[in-house]
Amino acid sequence: MGRVSEGLAVLSRLFRRGYRPNTITLTTLIKGMIAVGKVGEATSLFGKMVVFGCQPSVVSYGVLINGLCQTRNTSVALRLFEEMVNGNGVCKPNVIIYGSIIDSLCKEGMVEKARELFLEMKSHGICPDVVVYSSLLHGFCCIGNLKEAKSLFLEMLDQGVHPNVVTFNVLIDTLCKMEKLEEANQLMDLMVQRGVDPDTFTYNTLMDGYCMAGMLDIAEDLFVSLQSKENGPDVVTYNTMINGYCKKWKVNEAMRLYLEMKSKGIEPTIITYNTLLTGLLQEGKVDEARKLFGKMQFDGIAFDSCTCNIFVDGLCRNGHVSEALKLIHKLENCKFEFSIRVFNSLIYGLCKAGKLEIAWELFYGLPNKGLEPTVVTYSIMVHWLCKEGQLEKADDLSVEMERRGCAPNIITFNTLLHGFSQRNDTQKSKSYLNDVEVRFVCRSIPLIRQAFCGNITCRVEVSKCVGLRPPRSSLLQEATTCSSVATLPPAPQPMVFPITATKLSLQRKVS
Repeated sequence: MGRVSEGLAVLSRLFRRGYRPNTITLTTLIKGMIAVGKVGEATSLFGKMVVFGCQPSVVSYGVLINGLCQTRNTSVALRLFEEMVNGNGVCKPNVIIYGSIIDSLCKEGMVEKARELFLEMKSHGICPDVVVYSSLLHGFCCIGNLKEAKSLFLEMLDQGVHPNVVTFNVLIDTLCKMEKLEEANQLMDLMVQRGVDPDTFTYNTLMDGYCMAGMLDIAEDLFVSLQSKENGPDVVTYNTMINGYCKKWKVNEAMRLYLEMKSKGIEPTIITYNTLLTGLLQEGKVDEARKLFGKMQFDGIAFDSCTCNIFVDGLCRNGHVSEALKLIHKLENCKFEFSIRVFNSLIYGLCKAGKLEIAWELFYGLPNKGLEPTVVTYSIMVHWLCKEGQLEKADDLSVEMERRGCAPNIITFNTLLHGFSQRNDTQKSKSYLNDVEVRFVCRSIPLIRQAFCGNITCRVEVSKCVGLRPPRSSLLQEATTCSSVATLPPAPQPMVFPITATKLSLQRKVS
């Protein structure tokens, strides 16, 4: 299959000797070309079949249509399909060809078109098989239409089409993502009752669902159950459970699983290390995080920008800002490609540690590093400038961010409103509140309550200026029970790592 060039050379010699290839020979060559990624050449050869005196067969069409669908050339595949449908009746689409087209349409989000073809094939007396049903069912699940997916599942049962492990996995995965865990568990029971053995993907999906819902005890039971199976847990299984333990602040259990997987010859991935680093640093175990970071590099796992962000953010949150800064400088010398998230974490850490001048220099040096500040970056700087009483500088920065095409969000405005209200600057507060009204259609008492908490005089004045009536309840009484509003967004969060299993492949191989 991989020696296509040799096959073409043989074909050329046959032509020179006066022989003509038959349909099977050309179809085999087309299949080989597709296998090595030469879909354009395969399509061209298919078009020349008639010139060579060969009539394409249903297999020839099927091979090319499947290849086109596999390479996301669905529009070309559809034209070829329509050529078959509107042809002279010699060569009509079969269930395999319908399946390829339906699957490809669903993967590209054209589920309604796929449904039309599904109904068309049934009207032509072609019975959909489990692959066709599973493809369309997957399509409905991808667009969130669980009702249609369930209806289709019941239809295939009524038609005597037996769902396979892929069919069940598609539904279980969707139910878990929609937090319908009880239904997902019941479907797994049905799966077993019908003699379909759940695979590792099935267990991983359910475990991830229960971990995300905080139901770690049930996830643990599934993990134990999977260990008794022939295939057993894989790296996704361990990553799922490690993630679940870290989310529950049980990093010691997560580290135990990390050592267990290594002892079983299952190599940790970058996701494993990122999750563990997040868990260790959120529990303040900086020394252990340093060791793991070093171990990761020793094992030859190349860390990415996400890893860097987790480590830098964790160091800053645990009071090791200088160490985080040194790490950034070291990685810069190694030409490491950073994301803006890393610098958001570092800038926040520097500001929190009282090193506003260094944060300011770093902020203005971002373009020299090939990075542009985001609304989060600006909001961090605006917050700390306001906190330090540098309101004019914060105001200028909000103007600058707009000029650079980065529109302030509600948090930026809320920070500025809070700052100017603390200084009793009613005019400036009114100006910002009007901006909020125009941009966010948010002319409401709750916004003023948040922005001016602790400064009743300014709050009442601005309420009057923008035509809002203060609430009847005593503002003074409310102020005494209202703590200072945290206008800053939470410190930049490390990336969350939802553990997802490998995407399902519903493609049918054409023989």
